Amino acid sequence: MPLIIPTLETKRLILRGPEAQDYPEFKSTFTSYRARFMGGPLNSYEAWMLYAAEIGHWEIRGFGMWVIHDRETDKPLGMAGGWKPAKWPEAELAWIIWPETAGKGYALEATHAARGYLYGQMGWETAVSYVDPKNLDSIRLAERLGAKKDPQAATVDGNDIVYRHPTPAQLKNSQLSHGIEMEIANYANPLFKPKGMPID
Repeated sequence: MPLIIPTLETKRLILRGPEAQDYPEFKSTFTSYRARFMGGPLNSYEAWMLYAAEIGHWEIRGFGMWVIHDRETDKPLGMAGGWKPAKWPEAELAWIIWPETAGKGYALEATHAARGYLYGQMGWETAVSYVDPKNLDSIRLAERLGAKKDPQAATVDGNDIVYRHPTPAQLKNSQLSHGIEMEIANYANPLFKPKGMPID
């Protein structure tokens, strides 16, 4: 019996398991410069194999990456969730936003929801994010989520930085969690115009 992937909902977003109709946007991103911090740009075959792995990961691990959809339009915006390929030292909390939708807080909102599910429903007691040291947007997002560099943690290939996320106990009813939710609420406000560099 195939695994039933849960659907997560937030104020602006719906997170669903990867489906065939979501592939064109995935391919467009992973064959572009946007994927330079995730082993890309990939060729068409490599992008297809990676997307197949995204789907299969749910069956093998029981968790995986959700595709982020706009609640009003159903447009796919990116992906967020859990990721642990064969050589990953630990289960990772990961995200990517499609280029045309970056800078609107979608990655923060989706990853916060995904982490809440993985902690609350899947029983995760910790999570890490493996980040390329040149990927400043992802570093900022990891830090906004409360993650901190963990120099003692094993890396994937020695070229990445490991960010350790707060534990479920550290997040529960914390100032950090309330701050994240306040930032998400600001992004959901149509009058909110963030200044400075666009951040996911």
